Amino acid sequence: MVLDRLFRRRAEPDVQLEKSLEKTRKGVFSEITRLFERDVLDDDLYEELEMLLIQADVGWDVSQQLVRDLRARVNEERIENPSLAREVLRTEMIELLESATRNRQVKVFQRGVPYVIMVVGVNGVGKTTSIAKLAAYHQGFGRSVMLAAGDTFRAAAIDQLKIWGERLGVPVVAHEPGADPGAVVFDAVQAAYGRGRDVLIVDTAGRLHTKFNLMEELSKLRKVMQKHVEEAPQEVLLVIDATTGQNGLIQAKTFAESVDITDIMIAKLDGTSKGGIAFSVAKELSIPISYIGTGEKATDLSEFYPETYVDALFFGEGEGL
Repeated sequence: MVLDRLFRRRAEPDVQLEKSLEKTRKGVFSEITRLFERDVLDDDLYEELEMLLIQADVGWDVSQQLVRDLRARVNEERIENPSLAREVLRTEMIELLESATRNRQVKVFQRGVPYVIMVVGVNGVGKTTSIAKLAAYHQGFGRSVMLAAGDTFRAAAIDQLKIWGERLGVPVVAHEPGADPGAVVFDAVQAAYGRGRDVLIVDTAGRLHTKFNLMEELSKLRKVMQKHVEEAPQEVLLVIDATTGQNGLIQAKTFAESVDITDIMIAKLDGTSKGGIAFSVAKELSIPISYIGTGEKATDLSEFYPETYVDALFFGEGEGL
């Protein structure tokens, strides 16, 4: 039956993620849920839905696509029940996010061989805190971690990374402010390799200068890494600030055009009532979203799963269709 195909079992809840999306769920997405509590599906519903999706930072083009696809499936499958139409919307949103996660690379870790993660993103997106969360995440799997303070242009970035290193018991390789980032990365990779560290996480400068200079600088760091670990960096992680909305997406595009990004982390998701940016990121960049920042503590990190994310937007703990 058609209805059998419509329903996808709700994913196992992620309590941290649900809590971080509480502002969004109780804001725009509660209004979206109320839209489907009416008796009939009409043009007004679709128009209001499109505007609410745009308000949630889903993005203009993506919002139009979701509403267009929803209309088409409702007509094709002759759906008259608004609650079933909401389930169609949920399924369409999950499938949109899954289209990007299909490109996710398999991460292979070898004990004692540094798995190098280069973290990029503009200043202010929460890069340093995200690095700490990533370090704690890998520690949770029993991996030994080292950090490299490659953003030598900001003394605060170096100090913050050292503080997080002390809190987590993770060594940090750092030089003085203004030092050559390549020299820092060279020393860090050499140290990580020499000490048999499993994971090396490298911070980088977040200056949005010309694309050419950005590409040149990060390309240089790649070459330095590969002197010790041929396949490094195995992961290039772009951090996006959820609170900046569509402006964050524009910045992300600049990096994606200049650097070969493998994964995305959406940070500060708990600080916005517009948690729909993941849909724009998935559609516009087609780069896997791998992690979600769900708070300020080092443990406030969730792996990204499309179905879990969408359900956290629509349902709180214990809620359902």
